[in-house]
Amino acid sequence: MKRIIILFAIGAAMIGCNENKKENENLQAQDTIIEENVDGSDNSEEESVFNVAPVEHATMVINWNKEVIYVDPIGGGSAFKGYTKPTMILVTDIHEDHLNIETLTQVTTDSTQIIVPQAVADKLPKDIKGVVTVLSNGSIVNKMGFAIEAIPMYNLRKEALKFHTKGRGNGYVLEKDGKRVYISGDTEDIPEMRNLKNIDIAFVCMNLPYTMPVDAAASAVLEFQPKTVYPYHYRGTEGLSDIDKFKSLVEAGNKDIKVTQLDWYPNQK
Repeated sequence: MKRIIILFAIGAAMIGCNENKKENENLQAQDTIIEENVDGSDNSEEESVFNVAPVEHATMVINWNKEVIYVDPIGGGSAFKGYTKPTMILVTDIHEDHLNIETLTQVTTDSTQIIVPQAVADKLPKDIKGVVTVLSNGSIVNKMGFAIEAIPMYNLRKEALKFHTKGRGNGYVLEKDGKRVYISGDTEDIPEMRNLKNIDIAFVCMNLPYTMPVDAAASAVLEFQPKTVYPYHYRGTEGLSDIDKFKSLVEAGNKDIKVTQLDWYPNQK
C-alpha cells in the first residue's frame, strides 16, 4: 500500500550564471511528491519533483523529473541564459506575449519537442529546429512520457470576445506518473476549465481586459479544486491584478487549496 505525501517549498533560488546573477535571480517553487510504501513490504521511496521558475508574465521554465519545459518563451535568448535548453516547448497563442519567433529559434534545439496550436504553426518558419506537433482543442499527444492535452482557451465577456476566439489557442494539461499540471493560457472561467478533474498544480491567468478578473479566476479554481494554484499572467492595461485578493477568495472558499505567489514581474516594481 502507498500513501501520497505532498511537500511544498518556496524560496529564493538563483537561476542562471554567477556573472549574471542580477538578471537570472528569481523565485522558484518546488513541489515534491513522495510515494511511500507503508505496508512493510518495501522500504524504497520514489520521488517526482516539479520545479517552476517564472521568467515573466506568461513565460516560465518547468523542470519535471529532468525534463525541461519552456512555456511561451519570449524575451530573446538572453532571457534564458543559464537555463538548460528545453526538451519541450509549449506555445499557447499567437500574441506577442506568447509567441516570439526570434526567441523560439534561439532556444530550440534539433531534438526539442514543440507543441503548438495550428494558428501558431502557421507562423513558424519552415526551417525551425525541433519537432513541431500541432494540437487542436481536445486532442492528446504522448511525448517523452507525458500525456499532453490541449484545453480550449477563449473569452466569454462580450467586450472581450475579440481578444481570444475559441479554437485558436491552447491551454494545456500535462500528465506524468499520475500527476496533472494545468496551464491556462489566455482564457476566462470557461466550462472546460471549471470541469477539469484531478489537477495537482494549476497556472491560472487573471488580467483585464484580456482574460478575466480575479473573482472569476477564484470562482473557477474553487470549482475544479487543484491542489496548488499559481496566479500568473496578471498584468493588464491598468497595472497588476490584485493577486492578494485572489488568494484570499480561494482560501476563504477552500482552505485545502494552496495558493502560491511568485514574482512574475521582476522588472516591474
